[in-house]
Amino acid sequence: MSTTHVVLGLLAGGARHGYELKRDHDQRLPRVRPIGFGHVYATLTRLVRDGLIEAVAQERAGGPDRTSYALTARGRDELRNWLSAVELPLPYISSVLFTKVMVAVLVADEEAARDYLTAQRAAHVGRLRELTTIKTDPSVRLADVVATDFAIGHLDADLRWIEATLRRVTDLRREVH
Repeated sequence: MSTTHVVLGLLAGGARHGYELKRDHDQRLPRVRPIGFGHVYATLTRLVRDGLIEAVAQERAGGPDRTSYALTARGRDELRNWLSAVELPLPYISSVLFTKVMVAVLVADEEAARDYLTAQRAAHVGRLRELTTIKTDPSVRLADVVATDFAIGHLDADLRWIEATLRRVTDLRREVH
């Protein structure tokens, strides 16, 4: 995730200060890892330095000064370019699950690899049930449903891969040894 571009996107709706940006990030991007205040302020500093945003107001409301920031024309262009760029599928597999299975097949016996895959399948099924419960709750916001659908799709793909790999463990082990 590009924090830079998320902050630019949040500022596209109008000027905000760091606290508002953190709150909006955590509310509007459900199920995405929350962002820390330090990360928000470091990102704001870089965006000002790069001319993508500018300070537009400063207020003190019973606490520390709060500087509000707004997009510059250059910032709007950067956001527009980022949003129009297609995300290419990654050229390499960057999954801990895949790596652990391959290492288990390399260093452990077949039964240990199967045990790991079986335990991982159970964890995925458990998470799938949790997400399905969230998704079917009528009080859940649409943004949460969309985020949950994304997670469910990935878990479903992992489960299909786990099942296929369980069927192939014997042959895979033979091939790597």
